[in-house]
Amino acid sequence: MAAAISLLIIISLSIIITRIATVALSHTGLSKESAKFQARSAFTGVGFTTSEAEKVVNHPVRRKILMLLMLLGNAGIVSAISSLILTVVNFDRSENAYLQIVFLITGIGVLWVMGSSKWLDIHVSRLISFLLNRYTRLKVMDYEYLLNLSGDYSVSERQVDENDWLANRTLKDLKLRNEGVMVLGIVRKNGTYIGVPDGSSKILPDDDLILYGRDEVLEKICRRQKGISGNIDHEASVSRQKQVEKEEKKSDPGEQNSEKNN
Repeated sequence: MAAAISLLIIISLSIIITRIATVALSHTGLSKESAKFQARSAFTGVGFTTSEAEKVVNHPVRRKILMLLMLLGNAGIVSAISSLILTVVNFDRSENAYLQIVFLITGIGVLWVMGSSKWLDIHVSRLISFLLNRYTRLKVMDYEYLLNLSGDYSVSERQVDENDWLANRTLKDLKLRNEGVMVLGIVRKNGTYIGVPDGSSKILPDDDLILYGRDEVLEKICRRQKGISGNIDHEASVSRQKQVEKEEKKSDPGEQNSEKNN
């Protein structure tokens, strides 16, 4: 039973470590999905694509985070395999083998449900983000200072795929500003960088976009696919942005003074 408990503890720690690394990488400007993929890839040692690897290697803080993940991953995987072997061996020697099997399967099932829970993911990520902001300095480019970020606003990096809602369309056609999102820059596949692109700039597959906006909207854009569903999601996001702008104006002293003068 001790070996089974050890295995569950190792799996739990692995989930917590990759979750912390995901939030930490997000603080360096990576999108949440990309940060999650990078963290899991580094921890398990399975590797990742060349273009994404270059972004990590060329960024000093991301590189340090992933190097630490690799070290912890190697130790964790070895420990997990050792515990699993001991658990299997003990099954043959124990009279309560079936009880141990049920305990192990139940434990893994609970961890799987917890790891898949969006509610838990949001709250745990917020807690980790708070602790990282409080006790570390991960924002080496100091986005918060440069752009005066606060509340739900952040800078995110997004790679465009062929089937994305963004692909093969101009910024004028996409009307991202109506969703409260600004495209700060475009990095083409060949390395060409377009700073502060105008409405005529076309988004191509394999482009890397530097986006600024509310976290909620940026995540939706990252998941948005071509077709009617993408257009519907865009319109819903535009409506939500109008509500947000109204709320911001109500709490803006400048707007209040303007109304009084009028």
